[in-house]
Amino acid sequence: MMEHDEQLVDELLVMECQDGSVKAFDSLVRRWQKRLWRYAYRLTGDSEAAWDVTQESWLAVVRGINRLQDPARFKSWVYRIVTHKTQDWIAGKVKARRRYVPAVSDEPEQSGLPERELSDELQDLMRRLPPSSRIILTLHYLEGWPVAEMAGILGIPEGTVKSRLHGARNELKTLWLLASEERSSK
Repeated sequence: MMEHDEQLVDELLVMECQDGSVKAFDSLVRRWQKRLWRYAYRLTGDSEAAWDVTQESWLAVVRGINRLQDPARFKSWVYRIVTHKTQDWIAGKVKARRRYVPAVSDEPEQSGLPERELSDELQDLMRRLPPSSRIILTLHYLEGWPVAEMAGILGIPEGTVKSRLHGARNELKTLWLLASEERSSK
């Protein structure tokens, strides 16, 4: 019941934003900022990048909220924006690494980190996955999205989500087994 109340509040705030209410927009930011930052952090592994992605996402929300026809879709719509902005950041980081030989560390900064929800080892394995696999696993397991809604966020059919989820699990399993072998050989 509480989740439905939260969704209703979000829908009302979206409608107020569409009517030009800055106060309603501020309320949406307060309600969603932490969740969206945490999601961006899980995908980037970088605290500063997560803030940048989140800020870019809010700019996109401001620019596009009037085009959101169904306020009930706000949650999946805003996650889709953050997903795309994160993919843009990751693509830019990959280009920068190709251009400049010294690679930026993938290690997360130690200040402002979200609560430890994954073991350090699992976090490391997730960072080793390709961005598409990291996104699909994060949406499903860490953010709790069902397959149908993930399809909306990612803009792909449900069957493709299931297929990518299966593939990402297998990639993670392979990394997990390799890490286990390394631990046992020490």
